[in-house]
Amino acid sequence: MRSKRVIAMLLAGGQGSRLGLLTRVMAKPAVPFGGRYRIIDFPLSNCSNSGIDTVGVLTQYQPLELNSYIGSGASWDLDLNGGGVYVLPPYVQGSEGRWYSGTANAIYQNLSFIEQYDPEYVLILSGDHIYKMDYSAMLDAHIEKNANITIAVRPVPWAEAPSFGIMNTDSESRILEFEEKPKQPKSNLASMGVYIFTFSQLKKYLTEDNADPNSKNDFGKNIIPKMLSDGKRLYAYAFEGYWKDVGTISSLWEAHMDLLKNPPEVDLNDRRWPVYAKSPIMPPHYIGPEGRVENSMITEGCEIYGSVSGSVLSAGVIVEEGAVVEDSAVMPGCVIKKGARVKRAIIAEQTVIGEGCQVGEDEGDIALVGQDTRLPAGYKVPAGAQVNNETIQEGK
Repeated sequence: MRSKRVIAMLLAGGQGSRLGLLTRVMAKPAVPFGGRYRIIDFPLSNCSNSGIDTVGVLTQYQPLELNSYIGSGASWDLDLNGGGVYVLPPYVQGSEGRWYSGTANAIYQNLSFIEQYDPEYVLILSGDHIYKMDYSAMLDAHIEKNANITIAVRPVPWAEAPSFGIMNTDSESRILEFEEKPKQPKSNLASMGVYIFTFSQLKKYLTEDNADPNSKNDFGKNIIPKMLSDGKRLYAYAFEGYWKDVGTISSLWEAHMDLLKNPPEVDLNDRRWPVYAKSPIMPPHYIGPEGRVENSMITEGCEIYGSVSGSVLSAGVIVEEGAVVEDSAVMPGCVIKKGARVKRAIIAEQTVIGEGCQVGEDEGDIALVGQDTRLPAGYKVPAGAQVNNETIQEGK
């Protein structure tokens, strides 16, 4: 097989428990986003646009929908001879098999996949962030610095810094110290979970880490600190564009609202850097005689007979007469029945909001209705609540 200069390994196996009911039946990277996309579309599109044509997608938790969505990789122009996108589940058969025990172990278990391409460099990505980034520019910086590892970073608010891996660097962007989720951070320069390794170094440290019974097998907790202590060349790569970790209900909702700002925080209409996705292949959306849409994104297949404002509607959503959807994200195939009101909420796929229901409120946390839920007529979901068919039947 022809060797590659660089290949990408995309970590897409996380449970995403902070997204609550949204990830009960699917992996976080498969969660719909932005009307016609899923979260994983962003790193896959970044790879395609950056000229990286070989991507391994490491799955684990609830992989079925994600595997089906990725398919051959054609939607991202990654169905190539000698390259492409490959779904890589953990190898659990036999006495040596085990689930991925951490981010580093996930890559370690797939060293044989990487080795068949004999790459000089390996790009490691997270599958749960919304951003557009040219990885080739980061690779150029890695080579110029003669780095062993380059970590993409960006400033975050100081109050959020304890939730991230934090870098302390010198004037040349060389990393002097790495703190994984520090209680009292010394800087607010946060890791984006995007790494470029020189492959020979990656293989060495992954192999040593796997042999350590006390290791957590994690890049932030083990691999990066060990490389620092060994005096390896670690550099930070400053990213200045939009980047959002959509690991919580509130951050996912905020990212949807960012699409509706003027100008939008992340431009999905940028033809120079398109975000590719698997098309739902549905007819154009339709707005009825009494339908009203204001400052919203309406995807193909939608039918609007009521009122929609400040919202993002995915494919095939129906808003019936007298229904109101405000400041919300509605995922594919949902129906908002007559007289229902949805405000500051996320409605998961294939859900029916019954007549006269009220979901969410003008203030407070974001309400969430889980996938395939049927809200009975007149049902109320208060701010911050999460409901599905089970909680409704239990009277919670």
